[in-house]
Amino acid sequence: MNPIVSVEHLSKSFGGLRAVHDVTFSVEQGIVLGIIGPNGAGKTTLFNCMAGLFPPTSGTVHYEGVDVTGWSDAQLARAGMVRTFQLMRPFGSMTVLDNVAVAAAARGANERESLQQAWEILQQVGLDHYATRTSKDLPTAGLKRLELARAMALQPKVLLLDEVLAGLVPTERQPVIELLLSIRDNGVTLLFVEHVMQAVMALSDKVLVLNHGEMLAYGTPNEVVNNPEVVEAYLGDEVRNADS
Repeated sequence: MNPIVSVEHLSKSFGGLRAVHDVTFSVEQGIVLGIIGPNGAGKTTLFNCMAGLFPPTSGTVHYEGVDVTGWSDAQLARAGMVRTFQLMRPFGSMTVLDNVAVAAAARGANERESLQQAWEILQQVGLDHYATRTSKDLPTAGLKRLELARAMALQPKVLLLDEVLAGLVPTERQPVIELLLSIRDNGVTLLFVEHVMQAVMALSDKVLVLNHGEMLAYGTPNEVVNNPEVVEAYLGDEVRNADS
């Protein structure tokens, strides 16, 4: 099976700072790829290069067999590769329903279709009871779901999720994990940057580990957490705490 996304020898530098260096991997349709690594490892920069926010210094990004290196984020979103952000920026004075309807309209839906699609998506992500509230009234967990809802309104084939569980307490995480699994089950390929290893282990088919901008490991979740180099660079405290 041909991969839906492939990254080949991708590098990104900012002046003298090498943020990502020679990263290569591919993701098949329907797979969930977790991307982990220490702070400053290059995870978000990698996402930004893939999603069209930064042009890579070198290397290529292919989506559905097409070289999309240098495409804008808007072009990629229209093609079906959509990125979410750790820092949510909804339209605070608009209702939750209208926030999602705006995203649906960006796909070309008319006003009636946009509102209908938005309502169905809010039901899917469990925000229908907030539909008429303004987004500024949402708690953190609700804002995370709204960010997902707006992304889903763009009808993605591939979702790049940047720390979708950040800021959530443990009791709020499991429902979001289940929501992401349901999105995966509907045929959407997920790539997600995450520090919560519970989510990485529960969601991922494969895990990519970055350290100092370079690939440190790539494999199944069990292979990665048992890799001595990964334990040393990133998982040491968690592994030691689990063993104690």
